[in-house]
Amino acid sequence: MGGATSDGLRAAEEALKVTDRGRRGTPLHPYPATSFSPHAARRTRSGWAVIFCCVVALGMSGVATRTSASPPERVDELIRATLELDPNVRRGAKLYRAHCAACHGKDASGDASRLVPALAGQRRAYLIKQLADFAELQRQSVDMHRTLVQREVDDPQEWSDITAYLNGLQPTVAPQTGSGEWVSLGEASYVQWCASCHGEDARGDDEGFIPSLRNQHYPYLLHQIRQLASGHRWNAEPELMLFLDSLDSDEMRGLADYLSRMRGPTRDRARMRDDGFVGD
Repeated sequence: MGGATSDGLRAAEEALKVTDRGRRGTPLHPYPATSFSPHAARRTRSGWAVIFCCVVALGMSGVATRTSASPPERVDELIRATLELDPNVRRGAKLYRAHCAACHGKDASGDASRLVPALAGQRRAYLIKQLADFAELQRQSVDMHRTLVQREVDDPQEWSDITAYLNGLQPTVAPQTGSGEWVSLGEASYVQWCASCHGEDARGDDEGFIPSLRNQHYPYLLHQIRQLASGHRWNAEPELMLFLDSLDSDEMRGLADYLSRMRGPTRDRARMRDDGFVGD
């Protein structure tokens, strides 16, 4: 397995240091305080397992809350509308090159040094869910918000086209990995807490918009785990944040590193819609 570049590792470690300093402070999300404590969360870690494994640590969470800036019902409507449309992959490729490739790369392999995720081969339903969350301000990113207000990519048809194109790409060949020091710990953590939802090989599932965690860069994975743990992701439940906050730094590094070393296509079955379209 290839090692991470110094830039990518540095970005991940700096993110870890920053969030470690602030993880016990005031979380940057609109949820009210709860009666849970991080110590209680650690003692009941297994109780949060189901919640954790149903949401991405990359970033990829699909849980909406009613305290976000936009109603979850609107997100659901956008998702349903997009999934029902016929995707035009050729048009999706053109839109991706014009509006997405500058950050995510020509081959959608991401940029570990900038904490930009790889998108190639990711599950289409999950990608659609994230676009809807970004568009309705239920997930935060200045760059994504700036992109999705552009007329050329603000419509479910464009989302259908782009996500179909991304889903059909070959996954990133060599995602950046961590140091390898905590891989065994990460494997044990994944098998115990995450595999029941994401699958033993981290391929994810369209049901519940569970993303593939394979073929992703270590710095990005670690950054998203830390963002969720410190309350900087608005589209996740407070209980999920508490569970991730109960993990220590070595467990987080190990989990991200283990996942970054899982390679290969994410398709595990083809599905045919009523209109004949076949995809994940």
